Amino acid sequence: MNLTLTVLEVVAPVFLLAAVGFVWVKLGFEYRIQFVTRLAMTLSVPCLIFVSLMQTQIDPTALAALSLASVAAYLGVSVVAALVVLGLRLDRRTYLAPLIFGNTGNLGLPLALFAFGDIGLSYAVVVFAIMAIWSFTFGIWLVAGAGSAGKVLREPLVWATLLGGLFLWQGWQTPRFLTNTLDLIGQMAIPMMLITLGVAVARLSPGGVGRAVLLSLVKLALCVAIAWLAATWFALDRVAFGVLVLQIATPVAVTSYLLAEKYGADAEAVAGLVVVSTLISVGALPLLLAVLL
Repeated sequence: MNLTLTVLEVVAPVFLLAAVGFVWVKLGFEYRIQFVTRLAMTLSVPCLIFVSLMQTQIDPTALAALSLASVAAYLGVSVVAALVVLGLRLDRRTYLAPLIFGNTGNLGLPLALFAFGDIGLSYAVVVFAIMAIWSFTFGIWLVAGAGSAGKVLREPLVWATLLGGLFLWQGWQTPRFLTNTLDLIGQMAIPMMLITLGVAVARLSPGGVGRAVLLSLVKLALCVAIAWLAATWFALDRVAFGVLVLQIATPVAVTSYLLAEKYGADAEAVAGLVVVSTLISVGALPLLLAVLL
């Protein structure tokens, strides 16, 4: 009973805030998702990442182990997902990126915070940053046929992670007035991303539901298994272990749909994956958290 209540306390705020965005759109109110997403990714999330890393009390060695485990996990998921796409004779440009990249930002960061506290959030931003770098290079190449290393260097969240890691390593702190300002900006990130997730799902039209259900279940199973193996191999502590598995197991990211639409892949099929995998996660992630907590 206590475990059930704990899991409910973790997941309820996440899905309730997403429901706010969903209902907001269904009521016909305006929501400029591109503006909000840009605000989150260029300002509030980088501030959240930087302050979280700067103020964390985690041993830098533990963060390094998590970084290596994250890289190994994403490489493993990429290879296995490629085999799945090849074996099922699916279009690589449409299906491979969604099977690899989860919603580690909008969904993963809040879940890590609510489940494991500030330490969990510090771990989660590392996984999120590694995913973002892999997505901006390999992910774009999968969909568009060309990488974008320069885009990685222009991403504020990447620099926020590097600077946060440097401040953590050196034990530096920004002046209190600046820390308070950055912290206040960063506090916008989580509720804003969750509401935006609900808005995005409300605007998507699922296509190919049967295939989407199958692939969503396959993605969930392979991501949990590979992340679990990576966390075990690198002997991560309990919190880092839980954060890595949780982050890798998040459903298909809305950005996968945006990339598919931008570069001419089957955007409707990807939209189906986003909607179905997100709905499946409503039941799957609480069960996963019950095991991890």
